Amino acid sequence: MRSGAWTVTLLRLARRLLGQRLFNRLMKMTFYGQFVAGEDQESIRPLIQHNRAFGVGSILDYGVEEDLTPEEAERKEMESCTSASERDGHGTSKREKQFQAHRAFGDRRDGVVSARTYFYASEAKCDSHMETFLRCIEASGGASEDGFSAIKLTALGRPQFLLQFTDVLTKWRRFFHQMAAEQGKAGLAAMDTKLEVAALQESVVKMGIASRMIENWFTVETLGVSGTLDLLDWGSLIDSRTELSKHLVVPNMQTGQLEPLLSRFTEEEERQMTRMLQRMDVLAKKASEVGVRLMVDAEQTYFQPAISRLTLEMQRRFNVERPLIFNTYQCYLKDAYDNVTLDVELARREGWCFGAKLVRGAYMAQERARALEIGYEDPINPTYEATNAMYHRCLNYVLEELKHNARAAVMVASHNEDTVRFTLCRMEELGLHPADCQVYFGQLLGMCDQISFPLGQAGFPVYKYVPYGPVMEVLPYLSRRALENSGVMKGAQREWQLLWQELKRRLRTGSLFHRPA
Repeated sequence: MRSGAWTVTLLRLARRLLGQRLFNRLMKMTFYGQFVAGEDQESIRPLIQHNRAFGVGSILDYGVEEDLTPEEAERKEMESCTSASERDGHGTSKREKQFQAHRAFGDRRDGVVSARTYFYASEAKCDSHMETFLRCIEASGGASEDGFSAIKLTALGRPQFLLQFTDVLTKWRRFFHQMAAEQGKAGLAAMDTKLEVAALQESVVKMGIASRMIENWFTVETLGVSGTLDLLDWGSLIDSRTELSKHLVVPNMQTGQLEPLLSRFTEEEERQMTRMLQRMDVLAKKASEVGVRLMVDAEQTYFQPAISRLTLEMQRRFNVERPLIFNTYQCYLKDAYDNVTLDVELARREGWCFGAKLVRGAYMAQERARALEIGYEDPINPTYEATNAMYHRCLNYVLEELKHNARAAVMVASHNEDTVRFTLCRMEELGLHPADCQVYFGQLLGMCDQISFPLGQAGFPVYKYVPYGPVMEVLPYLSRRALENSGVMKGAQREWQLLWQELKRRLRTGSLFHRPA
């Protein structure tokens, strides 16, 4: 049994021994009281108002999770990540192993501490998740004039679509890098890699792709007149707004044969995909109506390219006047910097407002184990120090963009004091002022208050993720909080030291009760 499941079991045993009322009181005095704001939107208002008085905003997060056994989670995952033909045994998956469901990793909660996991049950359940997100968006709009809300795309539809779309995007990008290697341009940074179109046309002819199809690929409308092609140009060929994407083919690295890039969906799978996109649209429109910025959370690497691409489509539509939709970048990934720089450049070219949330990442142990077991390259940076360096590299690039682009914004979602210091130092050097509201900070409720509240009092835009929900229904969330890693525990020790120092200072100066400025 997973450690998280053990924790939930122990908590349920405690409830039986103590009774519901005493158990609730005990939880509200300990774990629940530390990490959860209250049972409903009405009961959390005092905490939101208290935090606001100290300059700290709130990102509301309904913390209720489905309490599945590992076996139930595995079954749901396998059913929702395979196509109808694969389940019926009438076809085999053409997706690469990395983008297929694997029973050993069916329970996506395993090894994940700080992120909620959704499992597909039905379209009605996805509608229910959407309604929950809508309530959080509306409440965030009512709580402040500059609120944030967060959503997860795996809550809004069948994950099979995300797997298939990720497989498509990954194959298409790999095809680009294969062509770059043939032109002697392997190993360059993503934005520095440019293919000579004439040489590219010769290469694809040799591969057996029909010349008439090539003429459709490479036109002035799709590529301009530069004679070169970069990764953003290449990606535009499979843009959902073009008919060309239906005709693209890629070489299968194992067989050497050309295969259609886009897989066919059944009518029901098409409807499910459409409904996921419609739910995203409903949430983005509501966020726009009430003036709340919407952050799309990052997930596992076998979903993430699709999630990022769909988020970009939302940004094109809704980030016209200001950054309303924020994409999330996981800086523990080896390709994090390429992802950030490509999206910043895309926003520049197309004229929409770039919005990003930078995190280190929540799935490291699971990603490493899956890559090793299934047999593909580990997508995670090799060391914690390398991840820190990647985070600061990505953050510095975005801050440099903010200096020259007043319509871009970033959420620095980190509990790391060194990262916060780095951000403040670079902001001062670049002339980025807190009042401009381009740089935001985010931490979880109950953690790193020694970072959040001084930032808020100093006038920096800072937010707490504020989970809420009935005691018994947030037990899975609380079990993860109880299993936080040693680094977080060191942070808690740091908080106690600072609290003790502050208490002694106030006793010494006779200013025991502090009022916010």
